[in-house]
Amino acid sequence: MQDETETEADSGRSWLPSWRPTSMSLLKSTEAKILACIQNDLWARFVTLPTQDRIWTLTVTNRNFRKAPEQVSQTPLVMVHGFGGGVGLWIRNLDPLCRSRPVIAFDLLGFGRSSRPHFPSDPAQAEERSVSSIEQWRRALGLERMILLGHSLGGYLATSYAIQYPERVSHLILVDPWGFPERPQPLAEGSEGQGSEVKRPAPPRWVKAVASVLTMFNPLAVIRAAGPWGPGLVNRFRPDFKRKFEDLFDDDTMTQYIYHCNAQSPSGEVGFRAMSESLGWAKRPMLQRVHLLPPSLPVTLLYGARSWVDSSTGLRVGQLRPHSYTSVVVIEGASHHVYADQPEEFNRVVQKICDSVD
Repeated sequence: MQDETETEADSGRSWLPSWRPTSMSLLKSTEAKILACIQNDLWARFVTLPTQDRIWTLTVTNRNFRKAPEQVSQTPLVMVHGFGGGVGLWIRNLDPLCRSRPVIAFDLLGFGRSSRPHFPSDPAQAEERSVSSIEQWRRALGLERMILLGHSLGGYLATSYAIQYPERVSHLILVDPWGFPERPQPLAEGSEGQGSEVKRPAPPRWVKAVASVLTMFNPLAVIRAAGPWGPGLVNRFRPDFKRKFEDLFDDDTMTQYIYHCNAQSPSGEVGFRAMSESLGWAKRPMLQRVHLLPPSLPVTLLYGARSWVDSSTGLRVGQLRPHSYTSVVVIEGASHHVYADQPEEFNRVVQKICDSVD
């Protein structure tokens, strides 16, 4: 792994209580343990934007590129993580997918090791803050075109980016994307059987009360409020992350990484809260805008068969783009984190898409 070319991003140490067992330094060391698994050439560095924000960026290239430099001209694959994630979660995918092209992964603004600036509370402005940072990042790297892959929140932002900058995207790959469908309307009392639209029953009053209280806080505030019990809380409620990577790490490396990513200043988390409804729906559903993607831009949607994200949304995307290439792939045995649950099949599907681009 090549040395970092810039100083550490905003550490956030000044605001962290001494009893909270985290820091940017601990995040850095935990991530370094994860990235040590990469077998190919890795360049890890901060990319500085015109705003002076920094985006933590990895570029992984096949070692054989040094012997066959013409392969470097292949369209790079850019991978965008989901809410609460970071570049370390792609550890099962970076080596296999760099076989024929550079693979670039970065921490979204406000997440991971990237800078954590203030995000506006307006949903459109919060979304634009993220999308504009991706474009500034692309310009700083000098990328002309890319195969853009986004998971969950990353899929939502990747779609928004492709709508604004379609000339920069060769193929849009959406992995269990968040924020596409509109929030179902509660069934009003006495309206049963009226009309053809299927609506879900209204939740009980206590559910509404709890939801209204939760909207007063950032989604992951409990991790920070737990103080020294925060790491244990992540282990307890997300043991699946340890299982997904247990053949690589026999300890709590991955859950520690998740903890350190999200125990810092809640910057991108604030932006996500601005963009989302109380129960996780997007305030600006992407299905209302997906028709703005140019007809010539191919889109592939990958879903986990056991995910909470409904794969039928992908079919709806196809209906909204009747004269465009839109493919929906459902990977059996995978939940929301498709890339980690079934990495071999995920990598095979993504590699096939990449090969079709060049």
